[in-house]
Amino acid sequence: MPNNNPWYQQSLLELSNHSSEDIHSLLTLASALKRAKRQGSEQRYLQGKNIALIFEKTSTRTRTAFEVACFDQGANPTYLDSNTTQLGDKESVADTAQVLARLYDAIEYRGFAQKTVETLAYYAKVPVYNGLTDQSHPTQMLADLLTMQEHSGKTLANLRYAYLGDARNNTAHSLLLTAARVGSDIRISAPKALQPDPKIIQQAQQLAQQSGAKILISEAIEPCVLDCDFIHTDIWVSMGESKQAWQERIQLLLPYRITQDILKASQREDIKFMHCLPAYHDRNTPTGEAFYQSHGMIGIEVSDDVFTSPASIVFDQAENRMHTIKALLVATLCPQLPQL
Repeated sequence: MPNNNPWYQQSLLELSNHSSEDIHSLLTLASALKRAKRQGSEQRYLQGKNIALIFEKTSTRTRTAFEVACFDQGANPTYLDSNTTQLGDKESVADTAQVLARLYDAIEYRGFAQKTVETLAYYAKVPVYNGLTDQSHPTQMLADLLTMQEHSGKTLANLRYAYLGDARNNTAHSLLLTAARVGSDIRISAPKALQPDPKIIQQAQQLAQQSGAKILISEAIEPCVLDCDFIHTDIWVSMGESKQAWQERIQLLLPYRITQDILKASQREDIKFMHCLPAYHDRNTPTGEAFYQSHGMIGIEVSDDVFTSPASIVFDQAENRMHTIKALLVATLCPQLPQL
């Protein structure tokens, strides 16, 4: 039987490296697997497969999504953190990749440098999944696309979404490139100093010429959120950054804080709010409480009354990390895509 699965034995390093058609096929599989799990009819396609999960950065959603996806599908995950491996310290990334590839059917990596996950993929010769790097967050993009499809009923090419906040981080860069690949209407609103890397913008513009995507990058908020289906944001200081960055970041980004007024500026009663999490939306963290004490506001990048409102679909988004990662595992490790 001919192989009808373009994902088989492929790595996922950046979602925009893959065609719009292939991304769509993965989302279709994720929807089917999600439906099967909820109906209690899920079949195990990964029985006996072994997956290495390398985490140089801490994680809640990425780790649990990969582990539950493995358990549901009969695969065996092994969690490896920076304290229990020699990766890049006593042993080169290339050597680690070749060792793990002899033992595991696939490798997930969550850490800092994009070069590390690319080196793992080059030497491992088994599928390697980027669980997050400083440059890219492709598994989050799969969850975001599935969530936006579910809540809008629109095709990828008809989606309209905005991102407000620090747009130099992995989430903003990946949203921009993914939208450009699949033909969406993407708007990014950020202060000039915090707008996406010019190289990423150029890459997105080249992809948009092929897909018909629309790209708007502006300091102005209203044109970016007007008539959007979804508004995204992320925390203002990322993992690994200095705590001293908070004061400068808050000063620049307070106008881009997602509030009820920002939602109203969309002029859409059905506007939805998205966040890849974790979110500083309340006073229940030391950082959130410190922000309240200094600024008198509940919620940093998003107000608590937005985060907890009916417009917020952040927990649907979080759940979909697991369903889309499960689809990724099945698609890359099974020669034929399941007919569900």
